Amino acid sequence: MAKQKYYVVWVGKVPGIYTSWGDCQQQVNQFTGAKFKAFESRSEAEQAYAAGYKNYWGQQSGSKSGSSGSKSYKRSSTSAAEEPGEIDYDSISVDVGTRGNPGPVEYKGVDTQTGDILFSCGPISKGTNNLGEFLAIVHALAYLKKIGSTKTVYSDSMNALKWLKQKKVVSTLPRDASTKEIWDLVDRAEHWLRTNTYENKVLKWQTKSWGEIKADYGRK
Repeated sequence: MAKQKYYVVWVGKVPGIYTSWGDCQQQVNQFTGAKFKAFESRSEAEQAYAAGYKNYWGQQSGSKSGSSGSKSYKRSSTSAAEEPGEIDYDSISVDVGTRGNPGPVEYKGVDTQTGDILFSCGPISKGTNNLGEFLAIVHALAYLKKIGSTKTVYSDSMNALKWLKQKKVVSTLPRDASTKEIWDLVDRAEHWLRTNTYENKVLKWQTKSWGEIKADYGRK
């Protein structure tokens, strides 16, 4: 069972603390300049809400310091592409929904600002979460190239982002009759990457800082 999270909305339609990502989304979708973040406990969320977003928005959780027990929020030494910063809402967010891993797979791309679905695929009869994430990213890039857009693409899958850079997936999913559908799609996606270029940024969605990605299927 997924651990309970608490979502603080500092700037949104109705600021407050919410106990589900769906409720949080209702407050931030289509709200320009929304500020929100997920926390592991209610006490931490209440403290953050009272302190205001400037102490938390775009920052990674640090360790406790000093006798007062207050938290110090500092950026890590990761690359700029991995630092939370602020969400680029003029972008596409992608995510996958599965029923078992391996199992039936579907994915979609949504407008990060509005949550409107821009494209979707599936269910594909049998595949894995990571393969679906990879397909979703490449689909987003092909979609954006077709319409002549250089918008950013967000994914919450580190494996899929790694495969994207390599232009090659590394999966233990067997190639057989039951997985032919997804492997055919993966082969086509790899071919597209090898034969096309793109200017779009493809970034990691920072779930710990921003909450669930906008394309989330809510099946955790």
